[in-house]
Amino acid sequence: MRPRGFSVVICVYTEERWKDIVEAVASVRAQSLPAEEVLLVVDHNPVLLRRLAEKYTDFPEVRVLANAGPRGLSAGRNTGITAARGAMVAFLDDDAVAGQDWLRHFDKGYDDPAVMAVGGRTLPSWASGRRPVWFPEEFDWVVGCTYLGLPPGRVRVRNVLGGNASFRRTAFDAAGGFAIGIGRDGDRRPLGGEETELCIRLSRALPHAVLLIDDRAVIHHKVPEVREGFGYFRTRTYAEGLSKALVARSVGAGRGLESERRYTTRVLPAGVLRGVRDFLLGRPGGAGRTAAVVTGVLAAAAGYAVGSVRARRGGPSFAVPAIGPAAGAREEAR
Repeated sequence: MRPRGFSVVICVYTEERWKDIVEAVASVRAQSLPAEEVLLVVDHNPVLLRRLAEKYTDFPEVRVLANAGPRGLSAGRNTGITAARGAMVAFLDDDAVAGQDWLRHFDKGYDDPAVMAVGGRTLPSWASGRRPVWFPEEFDWVVGCTYLGLPPGRVRVRNVLGGNASFRRTAFDAAGGFAIGIGRDGDRRPLGGEETELCIRLSRALPHAVLLIDDRAVIHHKVPEVREGFGYFRTRTYAEGLSKALVARSVGAGRGLESERRYTTRVLPAGVLRGVRDFLLGRPGGAGRTAAVVTGVLAAAAGYAVGSVRARRGGPSFAVPAIGPAAGAREEAR
């Protein structure tokens, strides 16, 4: 079967990540299955926009675009989707490096026409060189990575994770784009959940759609030292609770918290038991990991409670933008 064309969207916002951005683009250009194009979407930063345009002026497969919507990751991704020419749209974080066969494994998942999204496995690259001994693997989602508790192999899931994911372009025609008002906005509070909300909405629009994660589609996500500290851990878990309240408001608590119930009732208790066991055996970090799991659960629960109250009072608001037809369809229509 002929490989499908991939448009890879990388959303960027700060010159402080210049080296990371260049390395992310290089990893896409080195794929064993070449991407049709790389779309660098710059979030309201004219200086970075000009600098990237100059950097890649001699690379026709790299297109540098300005975010056409409001500030934030969701609008940046929607800008990339709208401009994409490929039949598939993949997303890579600006501080991540894709494995050489990343797109090839994504592509294999789409041999089944029912598959509308394929995600991958995201591994942390700690700035300090190793995982903090207190940091539980069950909470690797805090730093944008695949957490302990997800099933291995190629498996069906409720949602993919936005920093390492791909979708059929037609998925956005059916479900719309990423919701504006959910997710990150530059350096503000580290919210998330926009990909969860989108995937649930996609499954509602296309009830027979299949969403997969293939853990062979690997990327390495850089974790700066500031995110290795307990303060960021606590802030991020609280923000996740706020985000889940928004997701539940959009798609209902039943679907919005379906995976989270299994996570809190099965995965996290097992993590606590491992931490206690390691503490009793005198292994480093056991007590710290146990305390981190408990703190993370309490912080997320507090965030969800606060977010739910805010939602009932009418704020914050978010909107789901419609996405225009794929570039190929637009060209055929002319």
